[in-house]
Amino acid sequence: MTQKDRMLKGLPYLSNEDGLFEERLSAKELCYRFNNCAPTDLESRNKYLKVLLPNAKKSIYIEPPFRCDYGYNMHIGENFYANYNLIVLDCAKVTIGDNVLIAPNVCITTAGHPIHYLSRRKYEYADEVKIGNNVWIGANVVINPGVTIGDNSVIGSGSVVTKDIESDVVAVGNPCRVLRKITDKDREYYYKDRKFDVEDY
Repeated sequence: MTQKDRMLKGLPYLSNEDGLFEERLSAKELCYRFNNCAPTDLESRNKYLKVLLPNAKKSIYIEPPFRCDYGYNMHIGENFYANYNLIVLDCAKVTIGDNVLIAPNVCITTAGHPIHYLSRRKYEYADEVKIGNNVWIGANVVINPGVTIGDNSVIGSGSVVTKDIESDVVAVGNPCRVLRKITDKDREYYYKDRKFDVEDY
């Protein structure tokens, strides 16, 4: 079994062997090219994203700067938008559903390290992250390895998500925990107690 196989299976692995260092270097090069395109050069940006993220749907938009470890481990659904400075350590699979919004300065990490320093000198591990459909992740959120976030949920700004979050909830804090359920009543409001003044919401 190669170190890449071990990485993808969630086993302890050596991150600079069996071509993993070279794969990360290739992803860094593509990120660099994407991040340094002119703001109006959407054609080049999209070209680099397609190579970097082969398992993403067509209708995705990522504001540079963007960084990831491998790219091919990210599986992204339709109508995805990520604001500035998204970081994804995709040593394991990262699955993102349809209609997901990500605010600035979000870090999604599948990468982890053993607690004991002697083991940590050599080995790391990775654990899959899953984000459902219609999820909104607020600014400065950190999503830790092994976490699943259910459909339609909102993760409040500054949260550190260390455990699974169920569907249809607002969750906030460090560590992130459920604040309340999302109900049909929420549809009447666009922000706090401010009701929509339009009919097509």
